[in-house]
Amino acid sequence: MIAYIDGKLAYKDHALAILDVQGIGYEIRISLATYSKLPAEGEKAKMFTYQHIKEDGQTLYGFLDPNEKALFMQLISVSGIGPGTGIVMVSSMSVGEIRQAIVQEDVRAIQSIKGVGPKTAQRVVLELKDKLRKDELLAKAGIDTVPLAKAHNTNRSEALAALVTLGFARAAAEKNLDQIQHKHGNDLSVEELIKFALKSH
Repeated sequence: MIAYIDGKLAYKDHALAILDVQGIGYEIRISLATYSKLPAEGEKAKMFTYQHIKEDGQTLYGFLDPNEKALFMQLISVSGIGPGTGIVMVSSMSVGEIRQAIVQEDVRAIQSIKGVGPKTAQRVVLELKDKLRKDELLAKAGIDTVPLAKAHNTNRSEALAALVTLGFARAAAEKNLDQIQHKHGNDLSVEELIKFALKSH
């Protein structure tokens, strides 16, 4: 899948950017935080991307900051949060604010985001608080968590998207991937995750 795109910024607005790479324009959905940091049109830009594939099309989501992408990937790993809601979340609050709200179990703050109901907000806090607390402790110890978290979460999310496209129920596919990673570790490629998932059905 596409991990990043490095090219010339051909167009930008608050929700969308087009990066020109050797004459091919990549349309990328962006957050407000990324929009505010984009250079002028015609300048070079590099975006860390997530490719979302579903039955009726494909969408690229892009972030200038790898930390924002890593948080986005963690958010969409929570059941009930798709990429559309994920991009709204990282547009509504900064990466630091969202992390703080989750770590401090501030369900109200998460719920204040458009499209996030009380149950989903509780799920976000429940599923991500320990992971983010661990990341914070590692960061304080000087260990960079983003590349590891990014690779692991991206592979899992891409495998999940592929399984859903293949007709698996999302909840069943998520449970299956959890079991595979628990058994085989977090370093599996997207292809390996999909193969194991297909074999276990």
